Amino acid sequence: MATIFTKIINGEIPCYKIAENDRFFAFLDIRPVSKGHTLVIPKEEIDYLFDLPDNQLADMMVFAKSVARAMDRALHPVRTGVIVEGLEVPHAHIHLVPIYDKKQKVALGENITVSEEEMVSLAGRICDQVEAGT
Repeated sequence: MATIFTKIINGEIPCYKIAENDRFFAFLDIRPVSKGHTLVIPKEEIDYLFDLPDNQLADMMVFAKSVARAMDRALHPVRTGVIVEGLEVPHAHIHLVPIYDKKQKVALGENITVSEEEMVSLAGRICDQVEAGT
């Protein structure tokens, strides 16, 4: 059975899409720990990040870097952090979390509320920067 992430990739479940190429997909997390919290996933359904072939893992990190750079330009955080826990959904994924203050608590499960209107705005701002490139 397909994971929720595969269903998002296939358009069966809506999302706030940030970026996509032939192998990877990025979208806003609907349970964010920070405004702009983004998930990066491979389109291939593999449960554990470290089961990805080396070249695919490396390429996924390069894709995540381009998304993080776009987030930096769009959202102006102090830094964009990375969390890899991999327990929520059995589909490899990387969390990119904007850190706006050095004292900001950044932990999965410490969710904040972001309105749908703001999610649309955040996604649009980040997408614009993805398209603009570096």
